[in-house]
Amino acid sequence: MTENANPLKRFYRQPQISIKLPSQEKYYTPDVVLKTATGEHPVLPMTSMDELALRTPDSLMSGQATVDVIKSCIPTIIDPWRLVNYDVDTVLLAIRIASYGETMDMDFSVPGTGEKMTQTINLPALLDTIRNQTIMDTCTLISGLTIKIKPLSYKQIADSQIKTFEQQRLYAQVSQSNLSDEEKAKQFTSGFKQLSELNTSLLVNNIDSIILPTGESVSDSAQIKDFINNANSTTVKELEEKLVDMRLQGSIKPLKIKATEDQIKAGVPATYEVPLTFDNSNFFV
Repeated sequence: MTENANPLKRFYRQPQISIKLPSQEKYYTPDVVLKTATGEHPVLPMTSMDELALRTPDSLMSGQATVDVIKSCIPTIIDPWRLVNYDVDTVLLAIRIASYGETMDMDFSVPGTGEKMTQTINLPALLDTIRNQTIMDTCTLISGLTIKIKPLSYKQIADSQIKTFEQQRLYAQVSQSNLSDEEKAKQFTSGFKQLSELNTSLLVNNIDSIILPTGESVSDSAQIKDFINNANSTTVKELEEKLVDMRLQGSIKPLKIKATEDQIKAGVPATYEVPLTFDNSNFFV
């Protein structure tokens, strides 16, 4: 015996927009993202439960709330934890549009004066700028080494943010404690070592392989880690800068703002940039 269809079903939420992922899904298996006939993914608006989840501090900190909301609003994304960093901004932006419309007001401070301003942002236009980006997955160092990138997953990003936050909190606690200067120095040294190890881990996880000028390829993570630990600081710094730049692929670029004549007279640059960050406290309200 089958249950009668709920007559309210036609009032359930419906997809508001569809998106293509900047990564072109090249890093995904069907247990991460389902393939669709068009390559586009329908996006549903958030439910009241989704909104509530984004107001739960512990879930926000761990990233679980964001993962749950993505699964709720884009059912074809099976495992949001394994979304690569190139796609995260597009997914969150699409959910924001589907839930609250195509514009968003952003508050910011004018550099140099601290004046508070509000800018209305056209969100579909931002999606277009991401859509027109070409994702590159290799870069070459001055030494001639070619780095093949393995994008970070949302899980790796969330975990690194938690660890960094924990170290920053520990640093503040130690600074304000009654420990001796010697003990504080030990704690700071330990914290610095852990942050350095975290940075090395991110670099290793972000590299698929390193190709030598001779054509030889190294993909063993232990060997790559050994290289990072023993290369000169100039090479490692160059590598870090290249990888940071490439992680920003698929992300929303800072807004370019033109200063008013009065602001320019007050010392504000004629044009300046305002970073667009996805703060759940104001992005999903």
